[in-house]
Amino acid sequence: MRSSIRLGTPLSPSATRVMLLGAGELGKEVVIAFQRLGVEVVAVDRYPDAPGHQVAHRAHAIDMTDPVALAALIEQEQPQFVIPEIEAIATQALQRIEDAGVATVIPTARAARLTMDREGIRRLAAEELGLPTSPYAFADTLHEVRAAIEDGIGYPCVLKPVMSSSGKGQSVLRSTDDLHRAWDHAMAGGRVAGTRVIVEGFVDFDYEITQLTVRAADGTHFCAPIGHVQRDGDYVESWQPQPMSEAAAAAARDVSGRITEALGGRGLFGVELFVRGDDVLFSEVSPRPHDTGLVTLATQRLSEFELHARAILGLPVDVTLRSPGASAVIYGGVDAKAVAFEGVAEALAVPGTDLRLFGKPESFTKRRMGVAVASADDVDTARSRAAQAAAAVRVVAD
Repeated sequence: MRSSIRLGTPLSPSATRVMLLGAGELGKEVVIAFQRLGVEVVAVDRYPDAPGHQVAHRAHAIDMTDPVALAALIEQEQPQFVIPEIEAIATQALQRIEDAGVATVIPTARAARLTMDREGIRRLAAEELGLPTSPYAFADTLHEVRAAIEDGIGYPCVLKPVMSSSGKGQSVLRSTDDLHRAWDHAMAGGRVAGTRVIVEGFVDFDYEITQLTVRAADGTHFCAPIGHVQRDGDYVESWQPQPMSEAAAAAARDVSGRITEALGGRGLFGVELFVRGDDVLFSEVSPRPHDTGLVTLATQRLSEFELHARAILGLPVDVTLRSPGASAVIYGGVDAKAVAFEGVAEALAVPGTDLRLFGKPESFTKRRMGVAVASADDVDTARSRAAQAAAAVRVVAD
């Protein structure tokens, strides 16, 4: 039987065209995955020469939180698919685009709105779906934060802006002495001024995982669980597979399946979970490739980026794990523009390793500038190889 899926030719009237809203290191890999399938790609970011801009057919730099500018660009480019790759987007414009049938928003405009706001996704998970989560409360003032802690959240706890990404504005509070510092950090780290915050009870978990979940034309698929280490809310290394009991693995798939089913649409979701024994607690979900999933470049037959592209287009997916592997972040270490990388040959001399140097036009001390990925016969060896390769690379002001 002939497939009903047709892919056109880029830069022609028959083109299958997608627009990525967000063209950082993850977006760059998504662009490449689409390019390999002959899809025309328009990459959008808030600054010029972003990593994804460098490999797309066309690139635009706009304020994606401006609904008028975003809608005008979508109307100009007329993509079949609009794919949010970051949270800071005018979701009201996406909803109007979807309602008018102008383009398909991935996974849906509603999912994009809910997942950019920790309040929306937490209320969906805990209050509508009944998924297990840490205790939590929302607050608009420092007084409300204090009251929430005293009324039951307790210490230690975690304070986060409801709208932020990559750990920005996140703090652990261990006593009342931390309140003012954590509040100021949350206000500075949110994506909007005067942001609302979530106060979460500290979860005494054994480990945390990312459960990559793919909603494809033929159903929902689950990748092998990814373990990871975070510092200040930002991932620094990940590995796959994370050893788990079968009961915990089944619970992770159940929780991930339920939250992604509620969000709907097609594509890959990164579901973050806390694991304690056989119990699994929901933390967050991103309706797009996840930074910890960079490890899949070394572990899976199809990376998370290829899975995302295939699922969006309605093509078959394959979540087969080829090899244990790991990833380790390469930080900038310097504040400079047009940096250079040294130690690349030494890094690639480590057995089973590969690098992704993202091509960001400016380095900051704690900015991710690249990642080392490694495969091996076991996770521990892969983690050692990835860490060794990442440590060999040095970012220098040119």
